[in-house]
Amino acid sequence: MGIQWGKFTGYGGKARDLVGAGAQDLDRRLANAKPASSEHSEFIAVRAEDCAPWHGNPANREPLTEQNCRSLIEAIGAQRRNTVPAKVRRTPGADKPYEVLVGHRRRFAVEWLNHNGRPEILLHIQLVDMTDEEVFRLVDAKYRDRDDVCELDRAHGYEVAVDRFYGGVQSRMAEALGYSNSQISRLLSLAQMPHEVVQAFATPEELRVRHAEVLTPLLRRPAQQARIVHAAIDLAREQQTLALRREPLIPAAMVLARLKQAALATDIGSVDGDQFIVQVDGVAIGLARPDRNGGVLVELVLNAGTDCDAVSQQLRQAIEMARSLYNHLE
Repeated sequence: MGIQWGKFTGYGGKARDLVGAGAQDLDRRLANAKPASSEHSEFIAVRAEDCAPWHGNPANREPLTEQNCRSLIEAIGAQRRNTVPAKVRRTPGADKPYEVLVGHRRRFAVEWLNHNGRPEILLHIQLVDMTDEEVFRLVDAKYRDRDDVCELDRAHGYEVAVDRFYGGVQSRMAEALGYSNSQISRLLSLAQMPHEVVQAFATPEELRVRHAEVLTPLLRRPAQQARIVHAAIDLAREQQTLALRREPLIPAAMVLARLKQAALATDIGSVDGDQFIVQVDGVAIGLARPDRNGGVLVELVLNAGTDCDAVSQQLRQAIEMARSLYNHLE
């Protein structure tokens, strides 16, 4: 049962938890996203072990531990409380009576202290009454600018939420969250990346929205999608081999380049009518295409072991074909 302590007016003293001013700034920023139903809230103190995390919370890159919460643990231990309340709602009928919406690090720190000689410390919370859709908006306002949250997990959360809360209408979600329609589309395209493509990257965290923007147009074409998936499977095997050898994994930029190359890997010839593949030993290493001023634009991605003489020969052939196409267009 929560312990009521009256209207919250803040704490004195210099000790502050790790969130400190940052959490207060966050609370001010979240105020713009706070729905009317949460305006009537109360401030109480509860046992940290009575609070579960909200099920829709985006996954952090690493779990909360004593090491990465050490400064917060020390600050709360010195002050004997968390100075910035966590946002929590009641969960009748659940295993635990409360659900933490914002303030998971604070909850972890208090619970750690409880299990390590400080059982008297309680978690101070702001108890709010919010629907799942309101919580989704609140949590999104917190996590959208965080670097320690996996973009892929956020994207999957959006994929579920657009159907659950907004009837599958992207524009409704965009309006509710304050995004543009294009921003929502970009996030959803990341969520729709094939499983094989996700596995090609060293970790799911390395697959970002900017990669999905490059791959999505290519994945719409069945032939190119098949080549991307095949290349992704090979990349995943290479990543596993490198991991077993404890060698550096293939970086995201190289994974993206190889998937793009695979999508465009054909014999030297027309691609979309005006581009030509540059290949060495059957592997696409770039594109050549004519511009309207009679020049030729060339894009290459070379590995350290690429045969430069072979590149020169193949590039010359592609440039000649691009020039021929320009003359034909003229």
